[in-house]
Amino acid sequence: MLSFLICLAILILGYLFYGKIVDSIFSPDDRETPAVAINDGVDYVVMPQWKLFLVQLLNIAGLGPIFGALSGAIWGPVVFLWITLGTVFAGAVHDYFAGMLSERNNGASISEVTGIYLGGGMKNVMRVFSVILLIMVGTVFAVGPAGLLVTLLKNSGVTSKLLLDSAFWLAIILIYYFIATFISVDKIIGRIYPIFGICLLIMAAGVCIGTLTSGKPIPEIWANFTNMHPKKTPIWAFMFITVACGAISGFHATQSPLMARCLKSERQGRSVFYGAMVAEGIIALIWAAAGVTLLGVEKLNEMGGGNATTVYNICTTTMGTVGTILAMLGVIACPITSGDTAFRSARLTLADWFKMDMSKWQTRLALCIPVLGVGAVLGFGNTLKHEVIVDGAAKMVPYIDYQIIWRYFSWSNQTLAMIVLWAGAMYLAQNKKNYWICAVPATFMSAVSITYFMMAPECMGLIEFFKTNTTIGYVVGIVAAIGFLALFLSKANKLAKQPSKVA
Repeated sequence: MLSFLICLAILILGYLFYGKIVDSIFSPDDRETPAVAINDGVDYVVMPQWKLFLVQLLNIAGLGPIFGALSGAIWGPVVFLWITLGTVFAGAVHDYFAGMLSERNNGASISEVTGIYLGGGMKNVMRVFSVILLIMVGTVFAVGPAGLLVTLLKNSGVTSKLLLDSAFWLAIILIYYFIATFISVDKIIGRIYPIFGICLLIMAAGVCIGTLTSGKPIPEIWANFTNMHPKKTPIWAFMFITVACGAISGFHATQSPLMARCLKSERQGRSVFYGAMVAEGIIALIWAAAGVTLLGVEKLNEMGGGNATTVYNICTTTMGTVGTILAMLGVIACPITSGDTAFRSARLTLADWFKMDMSKWQTRLALCIPVLGVGAVLGFGNTLKHEVIVDGAAKMVPYIDYQIIWRYFSWSNQTLAMIVLWAGAMYLAQNKKNYWICAVPATFMSAVSITYFMMAPECMGLIEFFKTNTTIGYVVGIVAAIGFLALFLSKANKLAKQPSKVA
């Protein structure tokens, strides 16, 4: 239990002290924000700080800090370290710069922001990359809640075939996503998200208290400082990719511009961007602790890591019937409120790309239809199944596997985070500021992302020689990360001899 409490304290102190350092290096001022200067009544709308924080938390939370943390817990209590240190020194820094750099550039989408600091080539790569990632995220966060709803209703004794059909709930969720993507940001998102945000925090507190009072000791890091994964899947870089949103997530960079367009003052950035990520890290730490304590790595692995079954099991154990309903609703609302903003961000990214006026409903509709259409194809492809022969036996499998979408999302997610951190480092270098706060985590995430790509079964691991080949994967990942850092330092040294750019 002590290591859990220490990690919890580090997260809180990280916000209070390291978050303040990051904020002072960026140096927010009293310039007019895009929400005030543009204020189009659709995407640029001033909102109060407390609401910005809760909306940002729900935008970025999704299934990541719950499903990702539970899946990461299969490696044992060592996951606590990555959630804690990753959040304070990488994830929260990433989210802060994603939001503040967008704010400094009229609320631009993250693809446009990276293009400003990393060049036109990277801008085009990021435009395509971001849209694909956002549609995958929206799909994952539509299929997941539909499955959770079915699990909740089934365990509540509901027998209706319609209500126990995940395709039915998927259709309803997608209709809601279309409405939320289309209308003004303050009409639904600004009004109901704070309520769901409070439910999410209450749910996390309930799981935390239930775990601490369960009578089962939370395993200590120092007594289990080893790879406890039953299949001995390498910690580096598989655990780092699996946890994803619970420590650092490139998806957050696509969401932060939504709130960057709603800040009344730059001085709100630390609580809205850095603070929301720390809150998500705390949620992830709680769920990881609950997983290793109440279920254990063996059972977590047998149950498939983070999914509706493990969440329901933990909620029932920690909070009883009333708490379980509250928690499950929170877990369902959480990904839904990230899914709708994922599709909204895809719409805004395309709008920035093609210079389309989003104040006109016709142009918003022209983007919403294809964006949600692709998501619907991917989503329903998961609910529709066909028969295949596996080891001589017939098995029903989905046309589009949700787990495969999640794995591709996880890798692309962390690759995006790597790129955004390099953009933040370049901004700081241009302005003669301490770029190491971004360059160090950028180098680290470069090594993580490339190492995973070299070994993962859905990437280079499709070739048997590379599959979980740590000798090749580790060397390539580390060498590539060092190469990226060398290129950055070369550019930074040249910038040091030039006048500072106006921030």
